Amino acid sequence: MGASELFMIERLRADARSAIVGETVRPARRDAKRNGWNGTRGRIAASLLVLTLAVAGCTKKEAPYIEQPVDDLYNKAQDQLQQGNYAAAASAFEEVDRQHPYSEWATRAQLMSAYAYYEANDYDASVDAAQRYIDLHPGAPDVDYAYYLIGVDYYERISDVRRDQEMTQKARDAFNELIRRFPDSDYARDAKLKVDLTEDHLAGKEMAIGRYYQDRGEYVAAINRFRAVLEGYQTTTQVPEALMRLVECYLALGVRNEAQNAAAVLGYNFPETVWYERAYSLLQGQNLEPKRDQGSWLSRIF
Repeated sequence: MGASELFMIERLRADARSAIVGETVRPARRDAKRNGWNGTRGRIAASLLVLTLAVAGCTKKEAPYIEQPVDDLYNKAQDQLQQGNYAAAASAFEEVDRQHPYSEWATRAQLMSAYAYYEANDYDASVDAAQRYIDLHPGAPDVDYAYYLIGVDYYERISDVRRDQEMTQKARDAFNELIRRFPDSDYARDAKLKVDLTEDHLAGKEMAIGRYYQDRGEYVAAINRFRAVLEGYQTTTQVPEALMRLVECYLALGVRNEAQNAAAVLGYNFPETVWYERAYSLLQGQNLEPKRDQGSWLSRIF
């Protein structure tokens, strides 16, 4: 699968800005003022003393805490966001919540900080902020967006099938949770597409491992991986190849009836694919034909 397919986040920014930024009414602004190693213990001790005094002399008193009006804080955070200063915007939105935790703008700021962290590519912080919003406001009208954002935070970190697929699994789980809780949400519709992509990617991981075992002549281990694709990812694009690989492995093991059955299933479900052409050619090379076997484990799936 190409990187463009794996990492397309085609509607997130448009949806997010429409659902969150675009529809947020900014509160009215209030008028308000705005030296090296010396080799001797004595010199080391002296150096440490000088350093200690220097640090002490440079230490400044922390600025006194001054509570600011909630509208000023929120508008400053929005300004940072619109200027593309996403990390600063996230911190500013969190300050709204910190200083005015019971205001309506604090609730909005909690979700906005999750979005700002996403834009800053700080995905773990975005997940934490979105999850906190869900925990505090499970009945909020835009909580579906928080679930969606968590899924996208994981989705953005999907890696090549040769690498660990923890992020792929977490993305799929997060999107499925959104679909389960909010099946009619606009975000759920997009989540369903991304679930399909994550499952295809996970199936691709199984195929990569199966091909590795097959190349090494470990046909039983390879069959188990191809079988996992057929049992767990039947709607993915990996299924036709998995069936063809089963034909190869079973022929290599001399289990002809299973090879014929796999080819028959492949021909019935995907007759126009190159994978069926290859499977049929392999059988013909041994004077065999595709043939269904109702006692095969494949017949319980297809």
